[in-house]
Parts: sequence; structure tokens; C-alpha cells
Amino acid sequence: MDIRGFIETSFVDWDGKIVSTVFTAGCNFRCIFCYNYELAINPEKFKQVPMDHIMDFLKEHSDFIDGLCITGGEPSLQNDLPDFCKKIKSLGFSIKLDTNGTHPEMLQKLIEERLVDYVAMDIKAPLNEEKYALLSGTYVNSLLNKIKESVQLLLHSHLEYEFRTTVIPTMHSEEDIEKIAKEIKGARLYALQKFQPINVLNSELKRQKSQKDEEMEQLVQIAKKHLLKVKWRGK
Repeated sequence: MDIRGFIETSFVDWDGKIVSTVFTAGCNFRCIFCYNYELAINPEKFKQVPMDHIMDFLKEHSDFIDGLCITGGEPSLQNDLPDFCKKIKSLGFSIKLDTNGTHPEMLQKLIEERLVDYVAMDIKAPLNEEKYALLSGTYVNSLLNKIKESVQLLLHSHLEYEFRTTVIPTMHSEEDIEKIAKEIKGARLYALQKFQPINVLNSELKRQKSQKDEEMEQLVQIAKKHLLKVKWRGK
């Protein structure tokens, strides 16, 4: 595993749990609102975190830490992700995976072998090429079908999971949020994340303001037309 970041203690990366968080190197997207874009584009700028350091910390704090969050970058790009998860599981920890859903084969393996306990999958935009390419900064083409496959994997899995969308004020309309809600109908949880104009890849977005709480509440109500459980984050 090419791990380039490690937060020993986090209270925000997994709702209701105290976790450690690892950040994997590289990503196949260039999301214009990404706050971790240096890790995605230039991971060599960050020192690799030794596996022993992570394992030793978890062993020493097993009475305090509930689990490990694996984020990035895009973790599913790491071929040895399953082996890494097995090592963490051998210590008795739960695992949360953050993913963009572009590698359903990896996701399926992790689910089938019960190597993850929770998956948070980003839905950048309604599932059409033009809008997805705009938000992801990538020509999605065949990737869009893979994302759709990952959506179906989660919808029909035994796992706890969520789909989530970071809402960009000038780029996501109410209609977009409703379209996404329809496309993930049956989901256990849809989380709308308030945009934070700090350290984002597209510098023009830094001039934008975050949504008001009332605006986020309105989007939640729109999504609830099609989903039972919707929440927003980012107060």
C-alpha cells in the first residue's frame, strides 16, 4: 500500500466512531473541488507512512480506536488493498472505505471477502457523461458504467454504506440532486456535504461561499422525495 498520510485520531471520518485514517496516493479523478488534490496529483511530495507505524499505533490504542478509515486519493487503485484490509482486520478493527466507485471489481472483492464494514461512495453528479466529466475533471466515458456498477453493488450488498455528494453552489442544481436521488433509489443513506471553499483544486471556486443551512435543508427535502434517509454535513 502506498500510504502518504496518517491521522492517528479522527472524530469526523466515520459517524459515531473514533478512528484512525490513512490516505492512499494517487487518484484517477481531478475533481475541481478536491481539497486533497496534491495527494491525488503529486503524491511524491508526501512521505510514505510505514505499515509498521500504523499497525503499532492501532495495537497500542485498541482500547480507544474503533476502526480505520481508508481514504485518498482513491484507495481502490491500490492492488494490495485487500491484503492491507486483512492485516487491519486481524487486529480486530472495523474498516471504512471511501471510494469514487470506479473500480467495482475491487469493491466486489472487498465485499465478498468481508474486508470492509462500511463504504462511503462519492456521487459527483447525476450519472451522465457531461455533468460527471465537469465535476470530476476527467473524461469519464467507460468509467461511468463502472460507477453505475458500484452503485448497484452497494444497493444489493449486506454492508452498511452511504452515497454522498459535495454540493457546489453554482454547479449543482436542485434538479441535479433530485436526479441523483432517483439514481440511487433504495439507498440506506444519502449524505449531502456542504462545499467548503478552502484549498480546492480549481482556484476560482475559492471565491464562492458555502451554502446556507436553509439551502442544505431544502436539498435534503428534495432528495427525500425518493429516499428514506438523507442528511447533510458541514455546519
